[in-house]
Amino acid sequence: MISSWLFIILAVLATFAPSILATDYVVGDDKGWTINFDYQAWARGKMLFVGDNLVFNYPKGVHNVYKVNGTGFQECSAPLDSVPLTSGKDVINLATSGRKWYICGVSRHCLDAGQKLAITVFPSSFAPSPSPTSEKSDRKFSAPSPSPTWGYSN
Repeated sequence: MISSWLFIILAVLATFAPSILATDYVVGDDKGWTINFDYQAWARGKMLFVGDNLVFNYPKGVHNVYKVNGTGFQECSAPLDSVPLTSGKDVINLATSGRKWYICGVSRHCLDAGQKLAITVFPSSFAPSPSPTSEKSDRKFSAPSPSPTWGYSN
């Protein structure tokens, strides 16, 4: 009887542990998703893992968020068939590892004002164990040297 309860408890913990350990990253911190902000500097030193969330905060109707590929990021262009996020509090769950790119598609915000973000998402198996004294939003580490088997591409 005790072993069946233990199994149930472990099964529940295994199901919910990734979401409990997930971190929400507010893109741009207090500045939010805006123009004339260095998002590459903001992302530098942050370790984002599968299961974490990006939160894009901005005044609704002023900006938007497109997920693009590396070429779209470099050229500040979204595919014609893609639909932007426009709520002003867009949450993107980082469900897979690898390189991710986001741009603002309003006017020339990306091209002229640098409103674009490139990140690398690491597999959740690389996530450090949380320490009792650390806050989830302060998770910053030096990136490990990528293994040749990761195969990330730009």
